[in-house]
Amino acid sequence: MIDRLADMAYLDRNPAAVRKRVEGMEHLLERLFVIPGINRPVGLDVILDLIPVVGGTVGAALGAWMAWEARNVGMSKFQMTRMMGNVGLDFLLGLIPFVGAVPDFFFRSNTRNLRIIRKHLDKHHPSTVVIEQ
Repeated sequence: MIDRLADMAYLDRNPAAVRKRVEGMEHLLERLFVIPGINRPVGLDVILDLIPVVGGTVGAALGAWMAWEARNVGMSKFQMTRMMGNVGLDFLLGLIPFVGAVPDFFFRSNTRNLRIIRKHLDKHHPSTVVIEQ
């Protein structure tokens, strides 16, 4: 965990560094721990949605940061628009007090955005590909 934070603190713009940072942020927002019994990962994004308005705003800002990072690797405006659309929909769903955490449990905008970023990096920067075991 400390290694991830150290990697995020160094804001290098090379594709490998961007990949590490967005993967770390997605893990924090969507897969921080697993709920026992249902084995479903939950992250800070769902927890923040339990705090009316402020929590959703913070979650949207962190999701927008992932999209901003994607800009550093030369993603197209179309891809950026899709990512911001995912963040915007997540934000709108989170505006519903308390109940907004339920749709966020199923609509994982940050995971969707990470998938878009990985696809771009795999195609345009193949040296950043990490083989997971």
